[in-house]
Amino acid sequence: MTGSPRSRGGLWRERDFRLFWTGETASEVGSAVTIVALPLVAVLTLHASTFAVTTLTASTWLPWLVIGIPAGAWVDRLPARPVMVTSDAVSLIAFASVPAAAWIGVLSIAQLVAVALVTGTASVFFNTAYQVLLPSLIDEADLAEGNAKLTGSQSAAQISGPGIGGALAQIAGPATGLLVDAASFVASILCLAAIHPRQRPRQPADPARSLTKEAGRGLRLVWTDPYLRAQVIFGSAANLTHTGIEALSVVFLVRSVGLNSAAVGALMAVLGVGGLLGAVAARPLARRIGTSRTILVTTIGCLPFGLLLPLTHAGAGIAFAAAANLITSAGIVASNIIGATFRQSYVPPEMLGRASSAVMTAAFATMPAGALLAGVLASNIGTRETLWLLAGGTSITGIPFLFTPLRHLRDFPSPNRDAVNDDADLHNLQPPASPTKAR
Repeated sequence: MTGSPRSRGGLWRERDFRLFWTGETASEVGSAVTIVALPLVAVLTLHASTFAVTTLTASTWLPWLVIGIPAGAWVDRLPARPVMVTSDAVSLIAFASVPAAAWIGVLSIAQLVAVALVTGTASVFFNTAYQVLLPSLIDEADLAEGNAKLTGSQSAAQISGPGIGGALAQIAGPATGLLVDAASFVASILCLAAIHPRQRPRQPADPARSLTKEAGRGLRLVWTDPYLRAQVIFGSAANLTHTGIEALSVVFLVRSVGLNSAAVGALMAVLGVGGLLGAVAARPLARRIGTSRTILVTTIGCLPFGLLLPLTHAGAGIAFAAAANLITSAGIVASNIIGATFRQSYVPPEMLGRASSAVMTAAFATMPAGALLAGVLASNIGTRETLWLLAGGTSITGIPFLFTPLRHLRDFPSPNRDAVNDDADLHNLQPPASPTKAR
């Protein structure tokens, strides 16, 4: 293949990308089902408290805080595809255990927390390896298209998945919905096994260098680079508040608004519609106004619409939740596509696992705290009142971008990979002397 994007057929003409996309899409449908099904199991089957439900969300993201940084160093030492297959297999077994336990009458909130921890740990390795594998399947010039297609299918899955999860919970019980997620991991494993990734030029990891030192290089790269650092600051702040909102959403819609399982699933599916719009709009918007400006528009411009969520009430008032989910998810997805594409092309291949895990760990580390904070606040001041506080916090998380070099740029800088051979030169991975200015 050449290094330029295709004009006809695009990445759909590439067998390995089609397989990768198919497996990921199936997995995302299953995950979208679980987003609704797992908290519904806690709320409707186990009658868990609000704090217990938010603990499930916290447990899903806690592994990022514990092993996120060393996972990047491990992934840089290992082939990405086997890491992803192993992660899928672990998640398959964990999720299948929930309906099995429910059918024999031994399911407990402790098991749900354990499943969330195990699958969250598997997700750390899977998502870190994902960032490394994709650039080995397609050319660098096609990364934006690849990320947009994969994120678009993820958003489409979020349209159908919550509806499926809500409908299954209504018809066959909430635990049954987790079988869909378990089956989706089988599809992902089969597709990953059939692809043949190319080898990108990358320096092999030095076996004499400790994992701690290698992980430290990734952290130092991310923190000393102004563009990667900006992504970390925004991601950490936004995920703290937004995860709290997600942790309370099902509880709020069921107990405060009074919706049934099917209606909750349908309303949560609007997140997928917004995400799909964001995925479709990201590349054209970036071409028209620039990647840096797109980040500013999609974060500072879209996230304040989350303040509509606490206004939701039964009847026509559910339109507030729909609008909040639609616009905020569109902004988040579009900014994620631009940010991921930048990292995959900007960071040297031999550092990509560590840099990606550092960015994701810093962003995801605040998510357990956000979920637990939401549970504590909701238990003391009420669910709706807590949503007001969290939505207000989310609405201002894009402001830090205005205090970075991004405010002066039209686009993110091109990669500069001349100095990554030793620790002393990491600070030289900086943007060109004259980046594109805003015009």
